[in-house]
Amino acid sequence: MRIGIDLGGTKTEVIALADNGAQLYRHRLPTPRNDYGQTIETIARLVALAEAETGQRGSVGIGIPGTLSPVSGRVKNANSTWLNGQPFDRDLAQRLGREVRIANDANCLAVSEATDGAGAGAATVFAVIIGTGCGAGIALNGQALNGANGNAGEWGHNPLPWMDDEELLFRQQVPCYCGRQGCIETFISGTGFATDYQRLSGTARTGAEIITLASRGDALAEQALARYEVRLAKSLAHVVNMLDPDVIVLGGGMSNVDRLYQTVPALIASWVFGGECATPVRKAQHGDSSGVRGAAWLWPL
Repeated sequence: MRIGIDLGGTKTEVIALADNGAQLYRHRLPTPRNDYGQTIETIARLVALAEAETGQRGSVGIGIPGTLSPVSGRVKNANSTWLNGQPFDRDLAQRLGREVRIANDANCLAVSEATDGAGAGAATVFAVIIGTGCGAGIALNGQALNGANGNAGEWGHNPLPWMDDEELLFRQQVPCYCGRQGCIETFISGTGFATDYQRLSGTARTGAEIITLASRGDALAEQALARYEVRLAKSLAHVVNMLDPDVIVLGGGMSNVDRLYQTVPALIASWVFGGECATPVRKAQHGDSSGVRGAAWLWPL
């Protein structure tokens, strides 16, 4: 049995998978924000619940919103900032009494979708999380690509390419939590989408509310969504020019906006070198289960 943990900013989830990928157990608990010790205890409790429910002991894989530094062996780049600088894998291994495997949460999404999801059978899968934040992961032949510095797929903290005048202004006014300006995350995360609408309208709304307004013909909501589609397309074209993946998979809250799958692929081609792009853009087949399933699949057969 494989146990996967998805450590998010607001919730921590466990899944237990049989060897054939069938779900045996799934449960969520609130993430104890800004408390490293209680984060470890929450994960230990979820593992214990999964094993008690199934009557089996499992391997443990964990997806985190950051990465383990190959240099220091400690967490870096986590927007759950209380993890940064901590020897998370060692502390968890000691608490659980077994080896654990840790990967970036977007890499877990990529592994899940490459294993038995929207990218099954593809050699190179680029998987994007567009939710509260924005990240990406790469799976090569079903395995996560971490990179020499642990940074493979950190696409959201590159500058938005080919900025127009409005985007240059946005860049100046909306800094990224990482300390830089103009990061892709500030534009195409769900948070960035809501921020752009608020700048247009003067009214704060959730992403879901804005999408509903756009579907009803609201001009400002439609403008915000159209700008979002172009920005997402430019950001993905940048990936095609560098990596040229076999498939792009979208996860996170914004991936549920169905019209993206009609509008964005055609827009990508406008920015790809050579002016053509046949790369499919697909919704994550396992939805919000994909990250936690991918964490479990960090232990392959």
